[in-house]
Amino acid sequence: MTLKQNSGCVCAVFDVAFACRKKQPKPIDSSEFIDLEVFKFSGVPSYPKTLSWDENAAHDCCQWDGVTCDGLTGHVIGLDLSCSQLYGTIQPNSSLFQLSHLQRLNLALNHFNFSRISYAFGSFASLTHLNLSWSAFSALDLSGTELLGNLPDSIFHLPNLQRLLLGYNKDLIVNLPKSTWGSSSSLKELDLSSTNLSGELPDSIGNLKSLKSLHLSWCKLRGSIPKSLGNLTQIRELHLSRNGFDGEVLSTLSNLKQLTTLGLGSINLKGRIPSFAEFTKLEILYIWDNNLIGEFPLWLANLKQLSELVISSNQLTGPIPFNLSAFQNLRILVSSNNSFSGVIPPSLFTLPSLEGLILGSNLLTGQIPEFQHHLPLVFIDLSDNDLSGVVDLQIFKNVEYLLVSNTNLSVVAGSNVNNTLPNLRGFYMSSCNIEVFPDFLRASKNLQELDLSTNRIHGQILNWVALIGKASLQYLNLSHNYFTHIKQFSWERLDTLDLRSNLLQGPLLIPPPSIRYFLMSNNSFDGEIPSSLCNAYSLQMLDLSHNKLSGEVPQCLGNSSSILTVLSLRSNGFKGTLPSEFAKPNELRSLDLSGNQFEGQLPRSLANCTSLEVLNVRNNKIDDTFPYWLGTLPELQVLVVRSNQFHGPVNTFKSNFSFPRLRIVDLSYNEFTGYLPMGYFEHFQAMKNSTMPNEKYMNDATGYYHDSLIVTMKGLEIELERILTIFTAIDLSSNNFSGEIPNAVGKLYSLKVLNFSHNSLTGHIPKSLGDLTNLESLDISSNHLTGRIPSQLTSLTFLAVLNLSCNRLHGPIPNGRQFNTFESGSYAGNLGLCGFPLSKDCGDNQTKVQRPVFQHEEDDSDLDGFTWKIVVIGYGCGMTLGLLLGFLMFLIGRPRFFVKLAERKLPKKEIRLRRTVADIVARRN
Repeated sequence: MTLKQNSGCVCAVFDVAFACRKKQPKPIDSSEFIDLEVFKFSGVPSYPKTLSWDENAAHDCCQWDGVTCDGLTGHVIGLDLSCSQLYGTIQPNSSLFQLSHLQRLNLALNHFNFSRISYAFGSFASLTHLNLSWSAFSALDLSGTELLGNLPDSIFHLPNLQRLLLGYNKDLIVNLPKSTWGSSSSLKELDLSSTNLSGELPDSIGNLKSLKSLHLSWCKLRGSIPKSLGNLTQIRELHLSRNGFDGEVLSTLSNLKQLTTLGLGSINLKGRIPSFAEFTKLEILYIWDNNLIGEFPLWLANLKQLSELVISSNQLTGPIPFNLSAFQNLRILVSSNNSFSGVIPPSLFTLPSLEGLILGSNLLTGQIPEFQHHLPLVFIDLSDNDLSGVVDLQIFKNVEYLLVSNTNLSVVAGSNVNNTLPNLRGFYMSSCNIEVFPDFLRASKNLQELDLSTNRIHGQILNWVALIGKASLQYLNLSHNYFTHIKQFSWERLDTLDLRSNLLQGPLLIPPPSIRYFLMSNNSFDGEIPSSLCNAYSLQMLDLSHNKLSGEVPQCLGNSSSILTVLSLRSNGFKGTLPSEFAKPNELRSLDLSGNQFEGQLPRSLANCTSLEVLNVRNNKIDDTFPYWLGTLPELQVLVVRSNQFHGPVNTFKSNFSFPRLRIVDLSYNEFTGYLPMGYFEHFQAMKNSTMPNEKYMNDATGYYHDSLIVTMKGLEIELERILTIFTAIDLSSNNFSGEIPNAVGKLYSLKVLNFSHNSLTGHIPKSLGDLTNLESLDISSNHLTGRIPSQLTSLTFLAVLNLSCNRLHGPIPNGRQFNTFESGSYAGNLGLCGFPLSKDCGDNQTKVQRPVFQHEEDDSDLDGFTWKIVVIGYGCGMTLGLLLGFLMFLIGRPRFFVKLAERKLPKKEIRLRRTVADIVARRN
């Protein structure tokens, strides 16, 4: 479609070189943001505006949807194509850039296919408003220069620019001017939030004296907030959340008395909450996710205009004040994830404007106060508190979202069940010992979200449950109950169905095409996977693990959804070959097919899965050679092919097959031959880091799925139900490897578990193994190793499990440190060894070491944060050896890694609030 120039309408030719999108763009998932500031774009309708443009009626082009013309000259001065379902690339020679009189350009909320922003955007000399937010631009191509990926400086020097809105383009690299701004006298709104803006905020920001709105949240800024920011005395909205500032802000902002909105979430604020009592015009204050201490700030009563207060995720303590009558304009209060104690003040439920009350994850006690039906309160979160008593749901008549999970509350529906919660859209009552499916939900025709997980509900999921929110239900979580049967449902808009860990039987359900998260693990579903599951084009997570499913997996499953991130078919009875086609591109992150009867080869199309982090095909019948071609995958961290029929040498290829991020590799119980792969050991970069990364669990972002792993540790199989990113392991045991152990292994400094046992290795134990200072388990038993045990191994101070048995070692066993804790079974089957702990004396006094006496430091009960399971297996020279040493790591000298796992508690369950909170904010007056 074009804008043409003729005598009736002076319009430059605008050749829309990008076609209208044929399908809906990927929806914006605001749940990945915690900051309420980002929700202002949600809920905006979209339609293809350009489809209504009529080329044959060019003289009326100024009447076209989205086009604004100057009333005198007829020049196009405004173009608003936001939410227009545009898709593609805007080329530098596009006639768009011939609109030389353009003053306002809005291309927000489209999908430009992650193309580069053209430098031609800097050519609009008259431009005053530019909005490219949520437009799926990725980077900038400055033709013929070396500034690839940078926003051109010319943007900041447009003399008439008043609004520059480029937020939420995460790959757009921005460098703010260090000294002068060409638009310093006119720029009023600047939004660079969620862009690749890094470094320190320059002092030049203080030159923008006309600035009224500054959005720099969710960037990579660090250091101090410049004092020059205090020069922006006209500013009303300031958002600095989610940056790495040093936390000193109050003195800098003390002059900004015109502020109505202030966002300081997650910027390392420390100490007591700074007083903003003099900022009397403040309407919105966000100071969440900092390290603030103290009690509920009483000075907040001075802020008579306060509408939204978010102080969640701090370390605030004490009671919430009883008298809150001063907060007459307060609409949203979010103070969750603190340590507030005492009862809920009844005055909270008398505030005339309050719509959202979020007090979850505190230490509140007592009962829920009574409140009046006429209040506008529509969102209540009291979950994860020690509340008690019986709640009559009639008091929540107007409530749309009610979250009371993990409390001691019980509910009654009153006399009129059919009119209990007529406006209910979200109900969360997880972990409340419910035994019967709540009957009052029959009347919830508009329900969108329901969570009754981790209760004690038994029996069949009743037929009427399928009628709840038939046309509206999007999220249903009934996991961790005792349901036995469920009939096929017809929720046409269902996004998430979580039925994990029940007693469900029969054939697998067929979800609607809209499903994104389909979680059916730990049940007793049987039969085959229906091929209709491939129709779920929005599927992101499919977890069917630990069921009784069988038959062949539909071949279409590998490429049915290009956005599939997790596919887990673990521990079923599937047979046949693996899905052979994995589409390119795709977003698959975790593929777990372990514990089945799959045959054939690994599909070579797995090389298309450039986001793959975990590949686990353990315990199958796969007959293939080593998949060296997986070494090109840039994100692969876990590779497990244990207990299959892999065979042949593990050859070393060129560096482009180097497995750059691999940190857990298990090739055990196969038929690999030849030398150990020294070339790979030299290229395992992720295992060479001597400094440990921050501890976190793999795939911990969504909360729906956690990667798990079985690790063999001295005759035991330990199932880590969640994998820490600091865990590294190599297990090549029970193969036919020969030759010597390469010295290069000693450079894998972060390695924690090393197992080369049950092979045909020869030569000496490398002294370089003494450099593996993080090693906690070493098993090189049942080989043909000769020579002495290197004394350098005594430097492995975290070594808790050692097995050198069934070799041909000789000489004295080294003394000192961890070597004084190992039992004789660690050295069994080496007739030439002598010294402690063996009964054979080496003939000198230096090897006579008395076993130290250890006190029992910890009880096994403190391992509740370490989710693992143990299965005893036969091992080495006999099962007795495995039993003898199996629990050594827990009885004496517990290693650092396992102590950290024991001390780390699983985080509290995060309730699905984010999208629903956005609904409240969107209704801002």
